[in-house]
Amino acid sequence: MNQRIVIIPTYNEKENIELMIRKVFSMPVLFDVLIVDDNSPDGTGNIVKGLMNDYKALHLLERKEKNGLGTAYIAGFRWCLDKGYEYIFEMDADFSHNPDDLARLYEACVDGADMSVGSRYITGVNVVNWPMSRVMLSYFASMYVRLITGMNIQDTTAGFVCYTRKVLQTIDLDKIKFRGYAFQIEMKFTAWRHGFKLTEVPIIFTDRTRGESKISGGIIKEAVWGVLSMKIKSWFRIYSKA
Repeated sequence: MNQRIVIIPTYNEKENIELMIRKVFSMPVLFDVLIVDDNSPDGTGNIVKGLMNDYKALHLLERKEKNGLGTAYIAGFRWCLDKGYEYIFEMDADFSHNPDDLARLYEACVDGADMSVGSRYITGVNVVNWPMSRVMLSYFASMYVRLITGMNIQDTTAGFVCYTRKVLQTIDLDKIKFRGYAFQIEMKFTAWRHGFKLTEVPIIFTDRTRGESKISGGIIKEAVWGVLSMKIKSWFRIYSKA
């Protein structure tokens, strides 16, 4: 059995999903793929079902409604843990994350990291096609998270990640509460509090060219206030170290 699987959450990604799936399966390093689709009205799930005839290592987890990025990933984590995978990846469907970098994230974990993070900021600001306002928002958001939490992670909101199995088995997924981009922060913070080794791998992030962005003001608000809430709870040992 392949030990590596990539979780790709989708909602209305018909422009991207077939290209992404074919790209992942074309790479020299073999990865299984799990699509977690939130009942996309544009037929994303049906496209995946059609491709499952071509790729036996392609899997589909369908959910009844759109219920947030965090819950989609947690559903995917549980599925992958149940199937016995050792290296479990997060990646967007829109090619903002380059599938060629999956191998580098994997190598970082093989070399000793418990969790590797595809980082836009570890070697400067490596973002393509974003307006300066969004670059600054993302960059200073990560600075804010580092200040509040104490984590030495340059790209705290990154969504391109490789988890080793032991990290996801150790984290109490029932206690991960955030659904938007704060979910990415909460997962890193919880792993860090447990004493796991987090390593950043430099990547170039390219904004989507097809489909619509899912970011919203509510997601940003959750991230800002969620970090404070998360830190306060940690003081009361809701997050315990291993």
